[in-house]
Amino acid sequence: MMERHFNTAKEIWKLVMLVFLIIVTFSYAMFQGGFVSWFLFYSFLPFAVYALGLSFYTLKDMKAERIFPKREFNSGEKVRISVLIERNTPFPLFYAIAEEQITEELGSKLRNKAKSFLHPVFHKVFHFEYTIEAMPRGEHFFNSIRLKTGDPLGLIEKEVQIPVEDKIVVYPKYVELLYKPFEHQFDQGMTASKERVQRDTSMVSGVREYQPGDRFSWINWKATARRNDIMVKEFEQRQSHDILIMMDCAPDSRFEIAVSFTASVIRAILRKGAQVGLITSSHDRIAFPIKGGDGQQQQLLYHLAKITDNSQAPFDKVIEAEGFLNHHHSNLLLVTAQLSKGLVERAGRYSQKGGLVTIFLIRKEEESTSKDELGLKSSATARGIRVVMIHDKQFKDAFSEVSRA
Repeated sequence: MMERHFNTAKEIWKLVMLVFLIIVTFSYAMFQGGFVSWFLFYSFLPFAVYALGLSFYTLKDMKAERIFPKREFNSGEKVRISVLIERNTPFPLFYAIAEEQITEELGSKLRNKAKSFLHPVFHKVFHFEYTIEAMPRGEHFFNSIRLKTGDPLGLIEKEVQIPVEDKIVVYPKYVELLYKPFEHQFDQGMTASKERVQRDTSMVSGVREYQPGDRFSWINWKATARRNDIMVKEFEQRQSHDILIMMDCAPDSRFEIAVSFTASVIRAILRKGAQVGLITSSHDRIAFPIKGGDGQQQQLLYHLAKITDNSQAPFDKVIEAEGFLNHHHSNLLLVTAQLSKGLVERAGRYSQKGGLVTIFLIRKEEESTSKDELGLKSSATARGIRVVMIHDKQFKDAFSEVSRA
């Protein structure tokens, strides 16, 4: 409120000063006379008249629109954004400074690139563009466009915030992985087959609509004839293919790599036909039940787009708080950048109760494994826990490493 009153008083003061300058130059020409004094007055007069007109011109009729190539992106993508500004009155504007009002995170990427010096003159519609070279992961909000203009002599200045709200979602960067079911889940062992998760075809549990990847021999011809749509037999799975992922959200410089790897694993598991759930504990604990399908993938990736590394509790304490794990026998995947004794002990208790645990330890590309980590890895192996080192840009070998582990 105080700022608004101050700006109003400032505009009135500038208007008073402008009128005062017009009176002074006219009085000087009248009393002094001669070519020089009148030349000075007539030279100043056009600027004064323009500034006087600008002081009564309002910018409140300005409207703006952002034009995005799309609304959903992947981390690291280059994005070009256009901003269209429109007004109703073609009052001549010699210049206008348009600036995008964005979040601090995006602002650090732009470094004043989202500001443009324009010359609208009589145009009712004008625009500017800016580029974000590498979009950071997250849900980003755009609130308004700041437009500033004035007269050539700087006597009168006008500024307005044009409200125009937009939102874009930047999903984690992912790598296409080939998910391989773990070794002792099937009688025939692990397979690199690109078929969907194997099912026990001797146990028919029902019928469902045909999905890409279903075999021709699975078609139920009677149900197909009744429903006039291709129906296939639904078989029981030989063993559980439920995958539960827990991601460490403690502050760490490798957190973005962990998010990217988790997103890649989720996509790979769901594309294989298995089911996956996710638990994270950042500001709040968020748990997604184990499910399959495109809807589950969309929901999990959207969550990973917004997740931050703000967990105040060590990862082993987060796992310990999940009491339901004592009665849960899914495959448990732990994604973390910090391997600790407490984590190995906590995962070992779950393993002793029949659960299959794999710890994916995230590392930067040039980072090596320390002696302490090698010791903890040996301790984990003795407890029946797989520990797989995952280096940045080497995600594709993740499940090959699991088989070797």
